[in-house]
Amino acid sequence: MIAKLVVWALRAHWGLSAVVITANFSGLAVIVTGLWLSGFFGRLGEDWMRTMALIGIYPAVGLLAGVGLAMRDRGRYFGWLDQTRKPTPEEARRLLRLPIAITVRALALWIPGVIVVTATFTHLTEIDSPAVTAALFTLGALQSAAVTFLIVDRLIRPTIPVVSAVLDDTMLWSSSVLVRVIVTWAVAGAMPLAMLIVVLADPATPAADRIPTAIYLSAVGIGVGALATAILARAVASPMRTLRLALDLISRGETDVRVPVGSSSEIGRLEHSVNELAANLRERERMRDVFGRHVGAQVADRALTGGMDLTGDVRVVSALFVDVTGSVALSTGLPPQEFVAKLNRLLSIVVAATEENDGLVNKFEGDAALCIFGAPIALRDNATPALRAARRIRDEVTESGELDIGIGVARGLVFAGDVGTDTRLEFTVIGDAVNEAARLTAEAKEAPRRILVSGTVIDAAAPHEREKWTLLDNILLRGMQEPTACWTDAEPAAAQGAPEPAADSADDRTLPTRNPFAEAPDDQSPVSAMTEIRSTASESD
Repeated sequence: MIAKLVVWALRAHWGLSAVVITANFSGLAVIVTGLWLSGFFGRLGEDWMRTMALIGIYPAVGLLAGVGLAMRDRGRYFGWLDQTRKPTPEEARRLLRLPIAITVRALALWIPGVIVVTATFTHLTEIDSPAVTAALFTLGALQSAAVTFLIVDRLIRPTIPVVSAVLDDTMLWSSSVLVRVIVTWAVAGAMPLAMLIVVLADPATPAADRIPTAIYLSAVGIGVGALATAILARAVASPMRTLRLALDLISRGETDVRVPVGSSSEIGRLEHSVNELAANLRERERMRDVFGRHVGAQVADRALTGGMDLTGDVRVVSALFVDVTGSVALSTGLPPQEFVAKLNRLLSIVVAATEENDGLVNKFEGDAALCIFGAPIALRDNATPALRAARRIRDEVTESGELDIGIGVARGLVFAGDVGTDTRLEFTVIGDAVNEAARLTAEAKEAPRRILVSGTVIDAAAPHEREKWTLLDNILLRGMQEPTACWTDAEPAAAQGAPEPAADSADDRTLPTRNPFAEAPDDQSPVSAMTEIRSTASESD
């Protein structure tokens, strides 16, 4: 009901004038009640009508002036609302100052009236206390101003969401919770007690009227105080409940939350802050998603939580390389879009198999991919998931029949961390295990099962996984001093021969089973694993 009245007063052209009239009548009610309880009307004599007419001149003029100014303020403060547009920043700030501006003006109109009416009463009545009369009319002025502030503050509340969209900060000291509580207490609690003090302080008040006056004003104070307290508590509790529900949703990871900003107090600022929190979390999740698509979710989480410092450690990992056989000839014979589509389908298999086995696809380079098991998140057993991923990638690529690949898996001590500068970082792994996996990949392209795994990986794997692998040969890898024991997965008993290369592979030659680089010069210097794959692939093509 109150909300409907507020919306009606906000839209009506004379709604602000109605607020002013209501507030002035509340002040008048306080004055009349005080004069009646003090027995003042009985002391006016036979010429009371002329006295009241003279006294009412200034209040009538002041009321008309207040209504006229309110009509002018309607266009000044709510013109943008009538034009169905958003307010400018200046109009928004001016609107927030409306309650205190109209309240100050109401006091400015009432104070001369208090002086004039007190002087008139003193002159026209024989038995009168100027202090009591001035006190009663001052209470009426304060009541009118306080009610004006509370009503106008409530009146502009539906516009706060629009204002908050224009201004980042809608909080104003005059509309703070503290000010509202004090004004509400003054209207509902302090005013009846102040009236009681003034009436009892009037020496002309009959003794028989003092007790009923005290009972009456006490009852009014209790009733009005309870009602005002309930309204104020609801005004604070309702948005706080909304904020609690919003924060509960955010704490559960639901960041698509927005709380309507409905106040220019600390509560409104808190609502705005919750919206900013949700927006920042949404942006953080968006960045995490975009960042994770480029570097992997694990690396993205590590970077977002660990800052931008160059960090890393040395640990034992299993490195898995995947490279396409005959990629140069294949890319030459296909349109670029078709070749890229084939690569994307291959890499989607690699990503799914790696991530579902707790690994990280560290980087793509052309038609090759480097996958790491055991970094940046350490695994109790990183060999077994690497072997599972290798078999799954080979099986799914073979089933698709689009490409022929080689897969190499090695295990060893590497540096896993960030390399680069303060302005550009990249998470990578550097070590012999990475280089060994790259060279195993080149050899795996010639192996019947298209997978070669170093013996260190087999030794570290779980027994149930180790049973699925068999020793293929001891191969002297490029740059190595000693031959490497190369294992491949055992062919199922029902299978006959090695899997055929993909039908559309550009390289269908019979490949030698020995290392083509066996006679190459020994090279023990650290090399980029991706560069190793590229050079090896170029030579094999």
